[in-house]
Amino acid sequence: MLISDVMTANPQVAKPSDTVADIARRMNDIETGAMPVVEDGQIKGIITDRDIVLRVVGEQRSFDTKVSEVMTTEVQTCREDASIADVIFQMQDKQIRRILIVDEKQNLTGIVSLGDVAQEASARKAGAILEEISDAPANN
Repeated sequence: MLISDVMTANPQVAKPSDTVADIARRMNDIETGAMPVVEDGQIKGIITDRDIVLRVVGEQRSFDTKVSEVMTTEVQTCREDASIADVIFQMQDKQIRRILIVDEKQNLTGIVSLGDVAQEASARKAGAILEEISDAPANN
C-alpha cells in the first residue's frame, strides 16, 4: 500500500508571514496539530502545536509573532509513491511524528502522521513503532 492511500491530501498550509494567533485558530478549526508552511509553492517548514507552546508561550512571545520565527524548518518529506513501510521506517529512523508528502517536482501534495500509518499497520507492529517513537525525545 502506498502512502498516498493514507495521507491527508491537499492539506491547509500556513505562510511564513501568518501570525501564530491566526494559525492556532485555523489549527483548532480543522482539528490538526500541524500545518505545513509554504511560500511561493516551496515548503519552508512546518508549524506544530508543540512549536507554539514551546517557542511562543514558553518564551512569552506575542501571539502576533510570525510563523517564520517559530516554525520547525527541518522537515522530512517523502514521495507520494513511497510504501507505508518505507514511511514507517523513515519516521522511526528520524524519530518524528509527521512527514510531508511531495510529488516528483517536490510540490506538497499531502501530510501523514504517525496515527495515519499506525491505522494501516498491524496492531502489533504499530504498537511497537508507537512505543519506540514515543519513548524517544520529540523533534516536532
